[in-house]
Amino acid sequence: MATVLYHLGRVAFRWRWFVALLWVAVLGAVGFAATKAPTASDEGFTMPGIESQKAFDLLEQRFPGSAADGASARIVFVAPHGEKVTATGNKAAIEKLVHGAADGSQVAAAVDPFRAKAVSKDATTAYATVTFKVKADQLTDASKQTLERSIDKVRAAGLTVEVGGDALATQPGAGGSSEAIGIAIAAVVLLITFGSLAAAGLPLLTAILGVGISMTAIKVLAETFNLSDTTGTLATMLGLACGIDYALFVVSRYREERAKGHEPRQAAGLAAGTAGSAVVFAGLTVVIALAGLSVVGIPVLTKMGLAAAGAVLLAVLISLTLVPAMLGFWPDAVLARGVRKRRKRSLRQKPHNAGSRWASIVVRHPVPVLLLGVVGLGAMAAPALGLQLGMPGDESKSTATTERRAYDDLAKGFGPGFNGPLTIVVDAKKAKDAKSAKAAVTTITKEIARTDGVVSVSTARFNQAGDTAVFSATPSTSPTDEKTKELVKTIRGERPGIESKAGASFEVTGTTALNIDVAEKVQAALVPYLVVVVGLAIVLLLVVFRSLLVPLKAALGFLLSVLAALGAVVAVFQQGHGAHLLGVETTGPIMSMMPIFLVGIVFGLAMDYEVFLVSRIREAYVHGDRPGQAVVTGFRHSARVVVAAALIMMAVFSGFIGADESMIKMIGFGLAVAVLFDAFVVRMAIVPAVLSLLGDKAWALPRWLQWLLPDIDVEGEKLSRKVPAPSTLVAAGTPEPTVPPVPVR
Repeated sequence: MATVLYHLGRVAFRWRWFVALLWVAVLGAVGFAATKAPTASDEGFTMPGIESQKAFDLLEQRFPGSAADGASARIVFVAPHGEKVTATGNKAAIEKLVHGAADGSQVAAAVDPFRAKAVSKDATTAYATVTFKVKADQLTDASKQTLERSIDKVRAAGLTVEVGGDALATQPGAGGSSEAIGIAIAAVVLLITFGSLAAAGLPLLTAILGVGISMTAIKVLAETFNLSDTTGTLATMLGLACGIDYALFVVSRYREERAKGHEPRQAAGLAAGTAGSAVVFAGLTVVIALAGLSVVGIPVLTKMGLAAAGAVLLAVLISLTLVPAMLGFWPDAVLARGVRKRRKRSLRQKPHNAGSRWASIVVRHPVPVLLLGVVGLGAMAAPALGLQLGMPGDESKSTATTERRAYDDLAKGFGPGFNGPLTIVVDAKKAKDAKSAKAAVTTITKEIARTDGVVSVSTARFNQAGDTAVFSATPSTSPTDEKTKELVKTIRGERPGIESKAGASFEVTGTTALNIDVAEKVQAALVPYLVVVVGLAIVLLLVVFRSLLVPLKAALGFLLSVLAALGAVVAVFQQGHGAHLLGVETTGPIMSMMPIFLVGIVFGLAMDYEVFLVSRIREAYVHGDRPGQAVVTGFRHSARVVVAAALIMMAVFSGFIGADESMIKMIGFGLAVAVLFDAFVVRMAIVPAVLSLLGDKAWALPRWLQWLLPDIDVEGEKLSRKVPAPSTLVAAGTPEPTVPPVPVR
């Protein structure tokens, strides 16, 4: 592979104008297609295979035209202090709003709170529900503005009015300014690392181009594959972070080859052949982890994973073609300024740098470093033992939003469980007649009403055929309370006896039940997902490093870092430690998909650092260094670049912490701390400690596996034999600096 990529790099360098214009043309073509692409329709959140989703599907089937997933607005009215909503003036203002809202062309129904008994016991709070025939993204501006004007009139009458639901939901910000800060930090890191504006700007330029192509492509395919705005968020995160990192490694290797005396085109080819090989396999591990999200069986997660995998593949292609081409435009400008001024002097690296000095310390004291790293990550992972899963709702939003204030007002006026009612769908199709169906529904309603933890049940509503009914049961606890989860399990556990007594079947759904089902499905899918992804990655690393222990060590190190990152997420977003520093106003259960999401992405990124770092160590070992010395040599060449890559990743991910949407904020924080733990603790401390303890055994491979596995030559050993060494040193007569050997235990 190294030889193929070497020739690809040389061709891209020679035909740089063609390669550069080709990528610009691709961006232009995809961008033009995006302007003509139709806007994707919102298919909503679906979760095949769970009871809540089956009940939703049954509602749509038996109540045609009711749009079970249609937009809704729950308008909450709070009377001024000392007054009641039932006062003549307040009641008139509320009824006027309801009657006016009912006349909307897209409105399916507007329920009067006084007729529906939607008034709190103390008469200080009431709510009206307005349901629409279409989904939230299909509401016209006229429909929204009509409702907003009616609400403003009631506020003018002196009532406090807040609106929940998705019809007038506040659109979360994407944290754009924070993302710009992340890119700015990445630019500073690159500038410090390379000491050259051209070298710092090149990875940023190519990464931004890749993200531009990825995002426009997602927009083009949005309607075809029902991709949402959230789908592109992950693609942006990983496309930008991986794009910068992959280009960073290629540019760094190019500078190293130039320091050895190779002419620019040769150096570009060697960089593509060696660093490019590591980029290919690092990218493949990320793609495997992201594509593996489809194992979970959650459509939205599958789409996000595949879109992000496409962005990473694009980043790999750009680093192998466009980066060498750009090096052709500025062959000397990417070198450090001090180096360019001393062109007639040696460009070779110093015998020691911070990376080699740190590696020497670890090699001399592997056991203390290993114990400290493992114990530290174990302590950080401890909060994960108390992990509670759920889906963020209005309770997790900022108090500056009307949805959050409506949530709080309803909880205060009607009880904490009012915001998360359970929807009971009764299928009485097997009943003999309508009378029997009603009797069956009545029986089920009474049985559920007697269940401990249920404070009230609503009147059942039948469909036109009279064979299906739906009613709600209000828990005594909030939607995120563990007691509510137990209540759902209790109702479902008692279902066989109730159904046998009633002669009809029923299912439990609603937002609260849906969140519980999603959490259980994700937990059940986590182990199979880990087996598939880790198994495939171990096989890939077996091929790359031709070692049994190195892939196993890489997988175990990943588990340490991901558990520590999950522990940090729980500590902040669930337990509230330091939450205010991140703008988190309300803590609660961790997003159901977060663990599996974190596992997939962090695994791919962890293998990135593993491949980049360990490939240089193996390269030194293959070329004759002893195990301990190989660790020091590998760190001398790659530690600084890996640290820079990790800092860039952290900067990019941290930018998303500024997003208003709690899910994006949580993902950004989780990924940032995961990179921190994996790059600086696992790869920079635990990995060299383990390799120094294993010695030659780290690179051992059974003879039968040597025969089975293909030799892809990631280290470029075959390439080094084919490519002649520089005929003359940059500085004639300058001896090759040697690195004193490091004592190995």
